[in-house]
Amino acid sequence: MNRHLVVFAKAPRMGRVKTRLAKDIGTVAAWGFFRHALAGLLSRLSDDSRWNTVIAVAPDTAVGSPVWPAHIDQAPQGQGDLGDRMQRTFDLMPHGPVIIVGADIPGIEPKHIADAFDALGSHDAVFGQADDGGYWLVGLKRSPKVRKIFKNVRWSGPHALSDTMANLKGAKVALLEPLIDVDDGADFQRWQAAQKKRP
Repeated sequence: MNRHLVVFAKAPRMGRVKTRLAKDIGTVAAWGFFRHALAGLLSRLSDDSRWNTVIAVAPDTAVGSPVWPAHIDQAPQGQGDLGDRMQRTFDLMPHGPVIIVGADIPGIEPKHIADAFDALGSHDAVFGQADDGGYWLVGLKRSPKVRKIFKNVRWSGPHALSDTMANLKGAKVALLEPLIDVDDGADFQRWQAAQKKRP
């Protein structure tokens, strides 16, 4: 069965990415963090033969931009809020399980993606938890049907995971380990501290 990893990414334009983080550490530093995190993520994940990687690009006009690695397929995210765009991805991808991650979670490694796909072998959905109440990964088995899981989700707050889980009543759901979602200066400092502790 084909496995699809979709990386949701904004075009790395200064002043248009990581705006909450920019308020705390400055526009240039936030832009640099995003570019570094995005490039590292795509480098680590896109060449793995265990899944097919696609970049879901925003804005749609950035599809085909030279900022994206030429060897990775691209698709537009389309219109609507985050839930609308992720649901559209789940609905339109070719047959097989689909996992979506954000481009700005610097701790994602191939092992996390492999674990998520393995979990979908015996679960309907999988989430990578973020410690702010959101999630850094969402995946669906999409068999025997594609579930609609983003109704009434309160994004960018402490209820995103619980709201999404509420749409999965009766489903078997797996949870992965928490990773740091770098949204603001405090998150950035925690991530930097964690980096210093790595062997």
